[in-house]
Amino acid sequence: MGFSMQPYGIQSMLKEGHQHISGLSEAVLKNIDACKQLSAITRTSLGPNGMNKMVINHLDKLFVTNDAATIVNELEVQHPAAKILVLAGKAQQEEIGDGANLAISFAGEILQSADELIRMGLHPSEIISGYNKAIIKAIEILSELVEPGSENMDVRNKEQVIRRMKAAVASKQFGQEDILCNLIADACIQVCPKNPVNFNVDNIRVAKLVGGGLINSSIVRGMVLKGDTVGTIKRVEKEKVVVFAGGVDTSATETKGTVLIHSAEQLENYAKTEEAKVEELIKAVADSGAKVIVSGAAVGEMALHFCERYKYISFWPFSSLCPLPLLSILISDILACRLMVLKISSKFELRRFCRTTGAIAILKLSPPSPDDLGHVDSISVEEIGGARVTIVRNEEGGNSVCTVVLRGSTDSILDDLERAVDDGVNTYKAMCRDSRIVPGGAATEIELAKRLREFSFKETGLDQYAIAKFAESFEMIPKTLAENAGLNAMEIISSLYAEHASGNTKVGIDLEEGVLKDVSTTNVWDLYVTKFFALKYAADAACTVLRVDQIIMAKPAGGPRRDAAPAPGGMDED
Repeated sequence: MGFSMQPYGIQSMLKEGHQHISGLSEAVLKNIDACKQLSAITRTSLGPNGMNKMVINHLDKLFVTNDAATIVNELEVQHPAAKILVLAGKAQQEEIGDGANLAISFAGEILQSADELIRMGLHPSEIISGYNKAIIKAIEILSELVEPGSENMDVRNKEQVIRRMKAAVASKQFGQEDILCNLIADACIQVCPKNPVNFNVDNIRVAKLVGGGLINSSIVRGMVLKGDTVGTIKRVEKEKVVVFAGGVDTSATETKGTVLIHSAEQLENYAKTEEAKVEELIKAVADSGAKVIVSGAAVGEMALHFCERYKYISFWPFSSLCPLPLLSILISDILACRLMVLKISSKFELRRFCRTTGAIAILKLSPPSPDDLGHVDSISVEEIGGARVTIVRNEEGGNSVCTVVLRGSTDSILDDLERAVDDGVNTYKAMCRDSRIVPGGAATEIELAKRLREFSFKETGLDQYAIAKFAESFEMIPKTLAENAGLNAMEIISSLYAEHASGNTKVGIDLEEGVLKDVSTTNVWDLYVTKFFALKYAADAACTVLRVDQIIMAKPAGGPRRDAAPAPGGMDED
C-alpha cells in the first residue's frame, strides 16, 4: 500500500492544477518585469521618429504600424499584470483617441523606478503613497504650464485647429502632417455641429483606395461607397431618395402552400399578379418624386426591370409617329423617369447614408410618404485608381457626414494613414471639449521633472524618494524622442535642464534639425487633456500593479486550445 501525503496550506484549499505566487521577489518584481517588457515594445514607437512594428495577429493579418493602441490590441497579452497596462492604454484611446503610447511607456518607466526603490528597501505601500502625492502635484504643475489664451478657441478656425492637431498627426506620419492636417481640419469643420461639444467622430469616414499617393487624397462632403450601382443609371443630380432597409424584392410567404393550376391561362395570370404588385410599388415610388432607390439587401431582377424600363415601354409604340425634335424631348423625359438603384449591404453604412441625405429607412416594401424621402445633390459612379466607387454628394446644408478619400501604394500604408486620420479627428473632438494646450517636444515633461524634483526636497519621510524617482521618470520622454531620432540623449536632456533652469519653459526638441528650440516658433503643441489623462491612467495602472502581492490562478478550463494543432489521423486530414 503506497503512502500519499495529504496537501496542506493553500494546496488543500484550491483545486489541483492551480498556481500560487507570492512574495516580493516572486509576485511584485515579476509583475513589474512583465510591464517593463510591454513598455519596452511600445517605447521605440514613441514620437514622430518612432519605429514601426510588424505584428501578425492570430488570424495571420499583418499590421505594420507605430500606433501603440493597435500594437497592444493585436499582441493578445496574456500576463495579468501587463494586461493592466493594456487596459490603461485602451482607456486613454477611448477617452482621447491619442496618447496611448505615452500612457503605457510612462507606466512602464515609473514601475522600473519602483523596482529600484524596492531593491533599495522601500515597501510598495510607501512607493504608492509617494506616487499618489507626485501625480497630484504633477497635474497641478501641468495646469500652470497651459499657454495663456488657449482656452478660448474658435473650433471652425482652420489655422487654430491645425496648430493643435499637428503634433498628434506628425507622431504617426512625420513629414506628411501638413497635407493630412489640411484634409482632416477641412472635414471636421464641415461637419461640426452648432454646439461643438456634440461633435461625433463617426461623421468623418475614411475611404481607402489603392493607387496614387497622399498628394492625390481629397475630401468629399457626403459618402464614398465602394462598388457600382445595380442598374444602368450611373448619375443623378438634385433628386429625392427613398431607402428600403429590407431590400427590394418579392418576399416569400411564411407558410408553405400548394397551388393547383389547370391551364396555361391560369399560369400566366399567376405570374402576372406578382409582376403587377412589383410594378405598382415601383410606380408608387416614382410618383412620390424619388429618383433613387437605396436597398439594404438584395434587389430582385423583376424590381430592377421595372425601375429601368416601365415608363420606357409605355412610350415606345408612339415613337415612330413623333417628329424628331419632339422625339428627342420625349426620350430625355423617359430617361429622366428611370430610377437609379443602389445597394448598401452594411446596416451601419445605411444609417450613415440616411444621416447624409436626411432619409428615413422604410422597413417593409410600401409606398413612401414625403417625410420618408431624403435629398442628394448628386450621386455618380466614378473610377478612382482602377476601382469603381459611388460618390454621394450633399453639399447644401443638412449634411452631417464627410469622407476623406485616402490614396496610397499599399494596403499597409493606407491602414497607417487611416490611423493618423483617426488620431487627428479624435484630437479635434478633444479640443471641442477643452482647447487648452501645453508646450510639446518634451518641454512640458522636462519642466514637470524639474519642478517635481524641487517638490521632493520639501517632503519629509520615505515618500521623497518615490517622488524624486517619479520626477526622474519624466526624462524617459525626451530620452526616447532623442534616441528614436538618432540624437545624443544625455546631451539633449542636460541642455533641456539648463534652458529650463534659466526660465525658458517653452524650450523643447526640434526633431527636424536635432536642436533645442522654443516650441512657439516650431508650432509644436500638445493638448492639455491628452497629457492629463495619459499621466493619470499611467500612475493609476502602476499603483494597481504595485498593490498586488499574490497571484492565484485557477486551473484553466478544459477543451482544446485555439492554437493547438489537430491530432494526427483526425477527420480534418484530407
